[in-house]
Amino acid sequence: MDVPKLLEAASLLVPEEMATENDITVADVWEYLIQDEWEVALGLLEELGDVQPLPLGFWEALATAAEQMRLETSAAWCRWRGYETRNGIIRADLTLRPAAEARRQTPISGAGVLRPMWDIGNRTPTGEPALNIAVLWVERTPFLEPGGRASVRLAPLDPQQWQHLEPGQVITMHEDRSVAGTAVVLEVQRPCDHTHGIESNDQ
Repeated sequence: MDVPKLLEAASLLVPEEMATENDITVADVWEYLIQDEWEVALGLLEELGDVQPLPLGFWEALATAAEQMRLETSAAWCRWRGYETRNGIIRADLTLRPAAEARRQTPISGAGVLRPMWDIGNRTPTGEPALNIAVLWVERTPFLEPGGRASVRLAPLDPQQWQHLEPGQVITMHEDRSVAGTAVVLEVQRPCDHTHGIESNDQ
């Protein structure tokens, strides 16, 4: 599929009555599609995707369109949202340790590149902390400096190990045996039923 067809397919999965805080609806998206303003249409569709859960096919179509437009960050974000549609959402308030106290001296990339380990309370059979890997996405900033604080989203490699997380729980981030940062869980959402693709029909 080419870019306009992908964006059209994604648009058809958005309820007509759905609107963002700025009163953007899918009708606005169609206006930009008619004008071949594909990048603007993609951005508006991403915003609409934050209003309520949308099907997996929505995010897959946007990710493919973004890749074809060579918008790497948008493509990565839409792939991330597709992962969350399948596996659920985990958001946390992360504070990195200052450079003077931690091994890391450089900023971390915000766009889902880093795969740190986390102490989320799991234990080995001998009672030692069992660390679990989750990819990290920092919201609203491309980098997080040592000592910095930001809202983050986590994509666990093994979501089953994270089922017990609850808002308010404190977890720690590790890039080695030492603590690299501390996070307070803000939100835990279980996967939605909206996992069908573009081709499937709701009965």
